[in-house]
Amino acid sequence: MWGYDRGMTFDKPPFWQRKRLSELSWSEWEALCDGCGQCCRHKLEDADTGEVFPTRIGCQLLDTHSCQCTDYPDRHASVPDCIQLTVEKVAQYHWLPRTCAYRRLYEGKSLEWWHPLVSGDPETVHRAGISVRGQLVNEKTLGADAALEDYVEETSWI
Repeated sequence: MWGYDRGMTFDKPPFWQRKRLSELSWSEWEALCDGCGQCCRHKLEDADTGEVFPTRIGCQLLDTHSCQCTDYPDRHASVPDCIQLTVEKVAQYHWLPRTCAYRRLYEGKSLEWWHPLVSGDPETVHRAGISVRGQLVNEKTLGADAALEDYVEETSWI
């Protein structure tokens, strides 16, 4: 037995151990997302240095408890600059957290124990403290005079 995936055992290594990111089907690509919500965290980038600063503000579509998008299929209609992660962008986005499954696999690392594909439980990403659950406020709740700079995280997760 190679692993555990939502109640099913594998007779061969799971897809993320057998395939390169560029070889994944759409459903396999989507399954790699651990549901942490870090991509939906607003970030500021220093124009001079390129340094990225995460904030405590989540996208207007982010459910800050489930860490899921409330309108994933149509998110680009209301949030045109929403991230569409691709293999090419994984290589470019240096701000992806070290815990990100896409980044880990791109770097030749394995998925962590808390990843839902490994644990068989989508809650382990939250119990392990990897997700943004309880850490962000939704941008819809901010006043008109709020500035992202006032919500910059003091420690980096990158």
